[in-house]
Amino acid sequence: SMSRSSFEDVHCKCICPPYRNITGHIYNRNVSQKDCNCLHVVEPMPVPGHDVEAYCLLCECKYEERSSNTIKVTIIIYLSVVGSLLLYMLFLLLVDPLIRKHDPYIQPLHNEDDSEVYKKIYTTQRKQTHLTHQLRWQQQLPDLHQERTIPPSLLRLSAIG
Repeated sequence: SMSRSSFEDVHCKCICPPYRNITGHIYNRNVSQKDCNCLHVVEPMPVPGHDVEAYCLLCECKYEERSSNTIKVTIIIYLSVVGSLLLYMLFLLLVDPLIRKHDPYIQPLHNEDDSEVYKKIYTTQRKQTHLTHQLRWQQQLPDLHQERTIPPSLLRLSAIG
């Protein structure tokens, strides 16, 4: 005799397609793995005795095992994580306005016109980019100047000749 929980965790499942005037049907039964076949699972047998073998050849039987405890624990963990994230989000939504109210650096931004703030940021960034390009160009300039000048050793050679 098996307990109710084991009935939910292990069973034999037979899928029988339509046969003559009988519609298709799915049969589930708690039997051992060796008895997982049409003759032990399909009850009541929908066909008369001489058609049983032909009908059973069409049926596909599978022994299925699942751990309902593992499924329950997984769902509990998943719901706990989602619940924790929702509580954290709610906490942040409540605390964020309080933090922003007391921050002296954020306050001036809200008082000024937004477009003015963005213009200042944009022009500052453009000036920095321009200075960076100018410095690179100035660093490359001496290299270009040296390439055009004739080394002193070559000047002496040309004076001798």
